[in-house]
Amino acid sequence: MTASLHERIVVIDGLIVAKWHRPVFEAMYQGGLTAVNCTCSVWEDFPTTMKAVADMKRQIRENSDILMQVHTTQDIRRAKEAGKVGIILGWQNSTGFGDYLPLVEVYKELGLGIVQMTYNTATTVGSGCYESRDTGLTDFGRELIDEMNRVGILIDLSHVGELTSREIIEYSKQPVAYSHCLPAALKAHPRNKSDEQLRFIARNNGFAGVTMFPPFLAKGTEATVDDYVEAVEYVMNLVGEDRTGIGTDFTQDHADSFFTYITQDKGYARRLTEFGEIINPEGFRRIEDFPNLTAAMEKRGWPEGRIEKVMGENWLKLLEEVWGA
Repeated sequence: MTASLHERIVVIDGLIVAKWHRPVFEAMYQGGLTAVNCTCSVWEDFPTTMKAVADMKRQIRENSDILMQVHTTQDIRRAKEAGKVGIILGWQNSTGFGDYLPLVEVYKELGLGIVQMTYNTATTVGSGCYESRDTGLTDFGRELIDEMNRVGILIDLSHVGELTSREIIEYSKQPVAYSHCLPAALKAHPRNKSDEQLRFIARNNGFAGVTMFPPFLAKGTEATVDDYVEAVEYVMNLVGEDRTGIGTDFTQDHADSFFTYITQDKGYARRLTEFGEIINPEGFRRIEDFPNLTAAMEKRGWPEGRIEKVMGENWLKLLEEVWGA
């Protein structure tokens, strides 16, 4: 029953930042993923980000037997029907725009669907969650939000500072998301969100995708897929069944140099955090293990309707609201 349920439902991962090559694409295909927010920019500036977007589009074309690019929620439905993985182009920082607002529309036309406003530290938009002082949303940040709202790009706040996040949530005319987060009530960590932060985004029509990145889990590298489902349930009890989704933050196949890159400011400067060994929850170690997540939800007694929502339908509803029909 589990396999047939997993095969039938729409499965969307709100963020994966793996090494983009054929083995990872095959893992997403084998795991039954319908669509994935694929990070192709973190610290990069405009020229480097444009190259990364071009490279990702090339890889989608070269692996078109199992991949297709997603521009709309109808494309996600088409990917499901075609038995392919839909690729959503996503960034974990807004630096790829180069502080030039007309590029927002250009990137939207290229297929950019989800953008995190800051990554860990401060930019011209606002502060990240590792800044010693969160100075809040800037005036330029408000202009950027206006443009992203206008063209239909989902705003992500996962690595954004608490004050900056609150001001973005209040200012944006479209719903925003924590695409990959965990509750601070289960583990205190700068990247985790307090109960009040989670309730606040939900009260403002927002969304929470739940990650299973081990440094942020209560049991760390000792966690299991069942522990992850418990964390998803904790968030769901705060934000509601209709505003909860999956955002794993899989880093599959990356070398140690990648983790050095993402844990230093701008990719090279001061050390922001130490992750230690990355061992994903038992039973959900790799992307191809996604059917085990559906099975764990069934084991916990979730009704099929709830599983369908959390595994993908809630993401679809949110993206349709932001991207437009």
